[in-house]
Amino acid sequence: MSAAGLRNGIFRDRTEAGLELAARLNAYRNDPTGLILALPRGGVPVGYEISLALNLPLDVFITRKLGAPDNPEYAIGAVAETGSIHLNQQACSMMGGFSTASRYFDEMVHAQREEIKRRQQLYRNGRPLPDLKDRTVLLVDDGVATGCTFLASVEALRNLQVRQLIAALPVGPGETLSEIGRHVDKLIVLATPEPFYAVGNHYVDFTQVGDDEVVQYLQQAAAARKRAQAPQT
Repeated sequence: MSAAGLRNGIFRDRTEAGLELAARLNAYRNDPTGLILALPRGGVPVGYEISLALNLPLDVFITRKLGAPDNPEYAIGAVAETGSIHLNQQACSMMGGFSTASRYFDEMVHAQREEIKRRQQLYRNGRPLPDLKDRTVLLVDDGVATGCTFLASVEALRNLQVRQLIAALPVGPGETLSEIGRHVDKLIVLATPEPFYAVGNHYVDFTQVGDDEVVQYLQQAAAARKRAQAPQT
């Protein structure tokens, strides 16, 4: 990508974003403790390219957004597959009478935990997360806006005693990225365009990623790792 492209925060697609991130993450190539955890669905194509370039295993970390009652697309928090819940206190306070003790909140959390179970079964055949204690984890997504889902993932991973947590993101607003940077060991980001409206605005091709594609990326990454580790004849 050209320098101008980076300044404008424009990527052709998630593949290009992943390749650009991989170039910035070369210090972790072949790290025996290294693991890429991508947030599905959009983070998986990005993580796949990093996995191939750095010869690191790829897995998913499943976190689901909790939407506002009157605007489900507006994140007031997120729930991670470990069970932990992260709330955007500023968003909650702006909603006035919203209560986490409400029936709506309970039903929303339950629904997202059911979706997490479905994805665990589909993406990992029901197997749990690998043991992350003392691992170097590269947490990847295709970008952030409010950062609720990403921050929930960071919070959950910290509780799993990872050795080092690196956030790798193609694009996001400066304020959100500053907040993420305070909670990780290292933040790698390619572009912080201003004004920032939505992640998809900074991609030419931001086609939705399907469940079948996520599974395919994970399988292809595992196969590539197996080939790389096979003894040379």
